Amino acid sequence: MKVVSLFSGIGGLDKGFIDAGFEIVWANDFDKYAVQTYNANYSCPATLADITTYPFEKIPDFDVLIGGFPCQPFSIMGSQLGFDDTRGTLFFRIAELIDYQIKIRKHKPRALILENVRALRTHDNGHTFTRIKEILKDNLGYQVFDMNLNSADYGIPQTRNRTYIICFANDKIKEFNPPPKKKLTYYVQDLLEKNVPDKYFLSEKIKKTVLSNGSGGWQAKAETDLSIARPLCATMAKMHRASQDNYVTQEKGLRRLTPRECARLQGFDKPDTSDFKIPVSDSQAYKQFGNAVTVDVSRAVAESVRDKLIEIGEWIDNGKAE
Repeated sequence: MKVVSLFSGIGGLDKGFIDAGFEIVWANDFDKYAVQTYNANYSCPATLADITTYPFEKIPDFDVLIGGFPCQPFSIMGSQLGFDDTRGTLFFRIAELIDYQIKIRKHKPRALILENVRALRTHDNGHTFTRIKEILKDNLGYQVFDMNLNSADYGIPQTRNRTYIICFANDKIKEFNPPPKKKLTYYVQDLLEKNVPDKYFLSEKIKKTVLSNGSGGWQAKAETDLSIARPLCATMAKMHRASQDNYVTQEKGLRRLTPRECARLQGFDKPDTSDFKIPVSDSQAYKQFGNAVTVDVSRAVAESVRDKLIEIGEWIDNGKAE
């Protein structure tokens, strides 16, 4: 089953779909560092380009589209401008590509899988989310299902709630349930590295700020050494307070997570492996893992989509429907 991946980042969605038996035939991101990391890890290289101007005719034909379109316009950590933010309008570019597939190539993709932050559901009192689903259903003709999935429910010790929109072209599909949950078998302490360099440990001056509960009208309890991590965020490099970010204690004292530990907390590596290549600086790595889709959640979604396509006889393997 041929897949096109938009806003690929470092391939969190992609890796889950590859693991489930899908084939990525084209991937894209406009961040050169994300593309650098992606291309260091996957056989199908990502194209560095701005999808708003990239010609659709250069994108190969595909059966499934996946994409975590930019979440900053809808995130509670951002300004929540939604469609008023130029990044928020990138959803319409997805719709344009699907429309091109249907009208010009006469090949309607069998499934669409879109991912975004949970706040997408409530942005503008729910109007944004309703508009997105209307376009997918009424304009493009898909059966549309949505669900909120938490990484902690799929074997990863991180509280990370994300909205998934799953669409099928076959109008006979009336039901699509969330993937079966998976129990946690390890926690943050089980994936920590040993002999961590000094640069990751907090100085006494920084520690005082990090461990404060805030000031003024915004205060929250600082907590460290959590067994289930807070959501990794793209601005981790700034070292937020311990009420927002993740800090752990080892022999040398209190420290931030390393990029490798972030890779493990997003499912790119197992708790005791370091196979995923990180060719960029720490600051870029923190941004990339903070923006990424959790691989284990992506894999669970991909397996459910695959099973549904097999059930209705639309799964394509080696160019033939089963």
